Amino acid sequence: MKKILLSILLVFGFGLAVAQAQTISGRVTDADSKEGIPGASVFIKGTTTGTITDADGKYTLTATSGALVVYQILGYKTQEITVGGQTTLDIILAADAEALKEIVVVGYGTQEKRDVTGSIVSVKAEDIKNIPVPSFESAIQGRMTGVQVTSGSGKVGQGFSIRVRGSSSLTGSNEPLYVVDGIIVTSGGANQNDDNLNPLADIPTNDIESIDVLKDAAAAAIYGSRASNGVVIITTKKGKAGAGKINIGYSTGVGSATRKRGFLNRAEYIDLFSESLANVGYTPTEINDAFEGDLGLSSNWRNETTDVNWEDKAFQRSTVQQFDLNASGGNEKIRYYAGGSYTNQGGIMAGNRFERFSSRLSLDGKINDKVSVGGSFMLSRTKNFRAAGDNGFNNQLQLVAMPPLQEAYLADGVTTNLNTLYYNALTELTDAKNTAVSFRNLSTLYATYQIIPSLTFRSDLALDLLHLAEETYNGRRTQGNTQAPEGIGTYSTSLITNYTLTNTLAYNKTFNETHKVEALLGMSYQDTDENYSSLEGRIFPSDDFTKIASAADITAGSTSRTGSRFDSYFLRGNYKFKDKYLVSLSGRVDGSSRFGPSNRYGFFPAGSVGWIASEEEFIKNIDMISFLKVRMGYGVTGNGDIADFGYKGLYGSNAYLNQAGTLPSQAPNDNLKWETTYQFDSGLEIGLFKDRVSLSLDYYNKNTRDLLLNIPEPLTSGYASRLVNVGKMKNHGFEIALNTRNLVGDFKWNTSFNISFNRNKVVDLQGQRITPGNRNRTLNEAREGQPIGVLFGVKYAGVNPTNGDAIYYNASGDTTSVYNNALRQVIGDPNPKFTGGLTNTLSYKGFDLSIFAQFVYGNDIYNMAGGFMSANGDYWDNQTKDQLNRWKKPGDVTQVPQARFDEQNGTRISSRYVYDGSYLRLKTATLAYNLPKAWLTKVKIGSARIYITGQNLLTKVAKNFSGWDPELSSGFTQTSSQNANVIMGNDFYTPPQARTIIFGFNIGF
Repeated sequence: MKKILLSILLVFGFGLAVAQAQTISGRVTDADSKEGIPGASVFIKGTTTGTITDADGKYTLTATSGALVVYQILGYKTQEITVGGQTTLDIILAADAEALKEIVVVGYGTQEKRDVTGSIVSVKAEDIKNIPVPSFESAIQGRMTGVQVTSGSGKVGQGFSIRVRGSSSLTGSNEPLYVVDGIIVTSGGANQNDDNLNPLADIPTNDIESIDVLKDAAAAAIYGSRASNGVVIITTKKGKAGAGKINIGYSTGVGSATRKRGFLNRAEYIDLFSESLANVGYTPTEINDAFEGDLGLSSNWRNETTDVNWEDKAFQRSTVQQFDLNASGGNEKIRYYAGGSYTNQGGIMAGNRFERFSSRLSLDGKINDKVSVGGSFMLSRTKNFRAAGDNGFNNQLQLVAMPPLQEAYLADGVTTNLNTLYYNALTELTDAKNTAVSFRNLSTLYATYQIIPSLTFRSDLALDLLHLAEETYNGRRTQGNTQAPEGIGTYSTSLITNYTLTNTLAYNKTFNETHKVEALLGMSYQDTDENYSSLEGRIFPSDDFTKIASAADITAGSTSRTGSRFDSYFLRGNYKFKDKYLVSLSGRVDGSSRFGPSNRYGFFPAGSVGWIASEEEFIKNIDMISFLKVRMGYGVTGNGDIADFGYKGLYGSNAYLNQAGTLPSQAPNDNLKWETTYQFDSGLEIGLFKDRVSLSLDYYNKNTRDLLLNIPEPLTSGYASRLVNVGKMKNHGFEIALNTRNLVGDFKWNTSFNISFNRNKVVDLQGQRITPGNRNRTLNEAREGQPIGVLFGVKYAGVNPTNGDAIYYNASGDTTSVYNNALRQVIGDPNPKFTGGLTNTLSYKGFDLSIFAQFVYGNDIYNMAGGFMSANGDYWDNQTKDQLNRWKKPGDVTQVPQARFDEQNGTRISSRYVYDGSYLRLKTATLAYNLPKAWLTKVKIGSARIYITGQNLLTKVAKNFSGWDPELSSGFTQTSSQNANVIMGNDFYTPPQARTIIFGFNIGF
């Protein structure tokens, strides 16, 4: 009997459940336009069951009676409806003015853009998605006022140079501070070999939600002692409440060099060098012998046909592949985002390739009405198959020096020819390896507790762990065999660990709907630990054994460790009166282990005010003005980015006759303190015609004092130099950003334009001149009254038309053919007069087209290789095509002197090799088609987009520019921060950027 009753109850319960379950359909529309809203989330509250509205705003959902259905989409007020007996639910959503307000990320929080009184510029995910670059720096290039982004070279995975409103330091870093999801991350090159790698390439661009740059002291002083160069805040994507979404993206493409210089072919080479030798007295027989002997040619070389284009050999056609997969969603209790990415990008330099695997998980949960917890976890592995540094014959681009008369390969077409003028760097592709593998973990955990509705406590614990392993091997046929005929290998590791603990107390309350008060009180502690090791082994059994374990002789080994600590306390207060008068104050106290006890702590305050004039009645009546804000700020920031223990007297080990010993390595200075930058900023923001036109204007003035400089010491002191606070530097400039909605409706056309002007001057060095690097190659200096990195040398006057001599200007303004009699003077400035970008975005129904151009104007570039490759036949290096215009007979008017072998006729460093580095570049162009929602609904796909993107499609350079690429920053000369800061705009066989064409698609479920 019991079994029968139980069965009846089960059947009844099942039937009741079936009866309660029902299919609901309807349409979600806009309250104003009455049109359907596509892409709105419709889900059952407390569950992950849901759907998304189609192109007409229609939806279908299965729900039980009594369920609470949530209708939600960004920019509209959320609605919740309890299901009764109805089967149709049509919902009207009203625009949410609060949700539509643009939010920017500030230090330790967010703020409405209209209320910001500091200078902040932002780029959103929509602006940089699907751009084929390994790291985000290239994606933001030219898109932000006051932010100059320069790639080190065209090698993939290479470091970037970023300057926010100019350079403020000579010895400290000029790079901005990078903050990722609240973590102050490792951003400098951790590698021990070759040119700097880019640790920020560990973060996939498609994982980024927004990038906000704090430019002035009013915005950045909350980061105190490390904010003089600006702060770059990167916010990664997180989950949002609503139905679960899955997005898949894939792209693939090819790339090639944007530009080639062009070198002499066989006939041109023979003609030039025969003439060059004859001009210094060689007879025809001696000329023939010189070709045969110096170049290792056969006695029958004149009848041979070898004509190798070595420049083409240096480059390769690159391939690009990227795959992205992510899922996100949640409810009011928990939100999630999980994603993975794979990138495989070949470089245009032979053998250069960058590969990255990354994954990220973000969770945010609400335990109860007062407590929330969450975290973000990113793991990535990158592998860089490196091209050699610029300063070496193993750099493939130096192949251009090879005479076209010499073969690249032996008769088998595989084995490289080593009987060449210089080392045949193609050998590196088969007989050597140079890889760098990094593992990166960026993780945060947080918890918040709402003490009272207006007061919240938050605690964050963050970890940035970077492990880099570099491995090289040079086989028996490589350039390295001069040191180790039986092979030489190295292995080095860098382990950098950053721990950060941050606690904040935030207060937010509005009184009488008139006074809004926001306050933030916090502390932060950061512990950085760095460990480095390296090994070298020689004598390998064969080139098939490349690991150090196979070496018969371990010839070198080293380990080192360093670290630093930051202890910080900060405060910020914002006050808004009647939604139009704004005041903001901030201050930070920073303590650093890099400075002595007497100057360990510094205080960095800032204040700013704003007036939203468009809220005044006398302006509200002006129809054309939709928004008008005036802001002004002043503050103090610091720069202490120097070597650890900079104030201490240090000793290093020294061995003599197998006996251990020590030597002093650094002079002490207990009075060492931060560089300090005092910055004033004023800005005007205007919106016209219901924000169809928006304009932002900024003027700033930055004065840096107490520059950190290494000054010479008498050698009798036991030290070559001492680090002290000496000198001043100044930057001032003007910035303009203009955004317009030219056309609205079915056909939309939006334009964004920005331009930035900055002027830098070294004000005071107490009579010193900073001349870093090899003075036989570099021209850059830091000297009083001039911009940082100014090019200082001999001014080239051209060619004497009578005799073909190179001539130079002397002190009286006349010309001389004697190089040592010429006047040394300013011959160029690597700092641009202005930079900027222009974006046009057009869309019609499912199609959209975005075209972005970037420009730099007024900077000079010094070609350090000019004395080799454009030297009118001074030595056997192949020459650029312009050397065909050399002086040959009296009366010739040209800029290329007579060819005279080994006589340095015009080949010594001078303004002859200084080019105008101005350029206009079509940086990206994307054409995309978004498939109609009506099509996708039938196959249960939320969205689908196909696109084609081109990068660096066209570059317009200055008339006298003859290099590979005007976009470059210093490379091999950067042996210290001071060198990196002062040596600017130098080109030494620096690879160009890649021109890339990408095809891709994105699908959302």
